[in-house]
Amino acid sequence: MSSQHTDDISEVPAVGTDSPFRQEHVRRDEAPQFVLPLVVRIEKAEPPARTDALQTAARAVLVLLTDERARGGGEWAEAVRDWQDARIRKVVRRARGAEWRKAETLPGVTVQGDAAQVRVFPPVPLDGWPKELAKLQVSGTDLDDPEPVAPVAEPFLPVLWLNPGLDMSAGKAMAQAGHAAQLAWWELTGAERAAWQESGFRLAVRTAPRERWAELSGSGLPVVRDAGFTEIAPGSATVVADHPALRARL
Repeated sequence: MSSQHTDDISEVPAVGTDSPFRQEHVRRDEAPQFVLPLVVRIEKAEPPARTDALQTAARAVLVLLTDERARGGGEWAEAVRDWQDARIRKVVRRARGAEWRKAETLPGVTVQGDAAQVRVFPPVPLDGWPKELAKLQVSGTDLDDPEPVAPVAEPFLPVLWLNPGLDMSAGKAMAQAGHAAQLAWWELTGAERAAWQESGFRLAVRTAPRERWAELSGSGLPVVRDAGFTEIAPGSATVVADHPALRARL
């Protein structure tokens, strides 16, 4: 098992004009490959709850995509475009103490959850990691929810539904939740995106009830299908992005 969780999204269509799945992008495998680094803060004495970390990672991806440095002529924009024009890979690693403080000195954005902290960085070449991040790992550390996770009570809250039949580590699930948030983002209109951003990208991550998974994954909502680099079989459906604006169009 690798010490990092590197995942990409398979051929899932999206309609946003900034989607790398536009028809003209047919040579993604031949393009230079980039990854989006995410680092979760896991202090030994006070690790974050698993669901909090997953939700914070998903929000961090959206925060990066909407950062002014990642858009137009911003300093991260070219790297983001190159990343989106190839395979959409994300890598989640852990840090604590001095490692976290060093990570905070690199260009990026720290996103705060209830207690979880995730720092997202602009995309880097697959083999071109900053040395401060290259030595970080995530294998060997998993996260738990110390209390039962409450059902989602808000009818208009976007929910990222995890496949109940897959056993994913925290790092793997964080990457997959990030993929799902990104797929949902690509399919939203400008007004829908603005409303989500104004809310602070509020969302929930939950494991789908087993009896609902077939319905959710076949509903027409965005589905993440894993490339199979780590932990699970290629083509596995991992997360369904259930955004109310997308559900209303089904």
